Amino acid sequence: MSTTSRPAPKRLDDLADPEFSPEAQAIIEGAAPFAAEVELNLDALMTQASTACGLDDFGPMDFTERAELLLWCLDNEAPLSPMGRIGAASLVTGLLTNRLLLADLLARHPEIRDIPIARPMIIAGLPRTGTTHLHNLISADPALRSLPYWESLQPVPLPAEADLAGTDDDPRLARTEGGLQVMGLLMPDFNRMHEMTTWHVHEEIQILAIDFSTMLFETMAPMPTWRDHYMSHDQTPHYEYMRTVLQACQFLRGGDRWILKSPQHLEQFGPLHAVFPDATFLVTHRDPISVMVSMGTMIAYSARTSLSPVDPPVLANYWADRLDDMLNATLRDRDLLGANSMDIRFDEFMADDVGTVRRIYELAGQPFDAAADAATGAYLATHQRDRFGKVVYDVDQLGIDVPTRRASMRAYSERFGIPDEPW
Repeated sequence: MSTTSRPAPKRLDDLADPEFSPEAQAIIEGAAPFAAEVELNLDALMTQASTACGLDDFGPMDFTERAELLLWCLDNEAPLSPMGRIGAASLVTGLLTNRLLLADLLARHPEIRDIPIARPMIIAGLPRTGTTHLHNLISADPALRSLPYWESLQPVPLPAEADLAGTDDDPRLARTEGGLQVMGLLMPDFNRMHEMTTWHVHEEIQILAIDFSTMLFETMAPMPTWRDHYMSHDQTPHYEYMRTVLQACQFLRGGDRWILKSPQHLEQFGPLHAVFPDATFLVTHRDPISVMVSMGTMIAYSARTSLSPVDPPVLANYWADRLDDMLNATLRDRDLLGANSMDIRFDEFMADDVGTVRRIYELAGQPFDAAADAATGAYLATHQRDRFGKVVYDVDQLGIDVPTRRASMRAYSERFGIPDEPW
């Protein structure tokens, strides 16, 4: 898309009272009658998953306590709309199916557990701090292994579809594309904030979810009980489970050096370093107010079909609190990452993105060769910033108290030399 054909900037002024196209409205109305039949019951969802793939071994069963708590929170703390209820059940059933498929693959190929996840590069940073652009730039290098969106949703193929894995006819590709088409109808402006395609590189937080211990579930709705449980438990076992899934992905599709990314890592430097001790850690930073406003907007916009009512100030301030937690954890634990790590300021990265990548490669001991240079250039030529149009962010819609929030994060900004942005 050329710069001259970019859509005009847009203020998302229907966050609290979403407006839908006739096509989207038809989808919402068509789904509503089925919501009453949806059971947010673990036994029922486990049975559905087992029936769908013909397997019954879920691997280590310690996940059931966490899954039951999640379902209770979704049923009792999340103001789910009919579509939200259907989506929650579908998500959990999909994660249970992934557990079954992984356990089956490991039983047939125990050697997977011996595959090294060697010297990964791991980006830890909040949304809107340049993580997506950095992740994509590095992932463009054919020498590195990344996680495409479709693979994050179903890393192991169904037994009946195994022969099609790795081909253009892999049904996982069509399912992902179909889901994205529906998402495009329901959330037509989401790409202004975060592009999503079938092959778009994605976060491993989706893989952490398979073990039912991740902050990802908080993006579905404010769920204080889930948050408190997650934050009070050591996440090292779940990062180990994530490593096992990455081993399975490497076994199935190859690759020998990963580029990974998730905002969750910011409050999990201890488990992250313990599980990936030889990683190169890349910590991105930006004015916390900019992050709070843009992430609050994205969360509120994403809730337009899943929550009822949608309350932008409640959602934005829940996440402002969580971002406060995460950045204070970064402040507290940053030194745990050791010398093989780098802090990356958003303003400096955007001023010299390729130079930043070159410095990362030097730290990581990864050659920035002709292939990497060409791939990076090709990516930049076809992925101009804001090519889907800018969002005009409105802090007043979100009810964020900028002076109070800025004061609470002053120590973080000063530690990492982060300039304030105008709000």
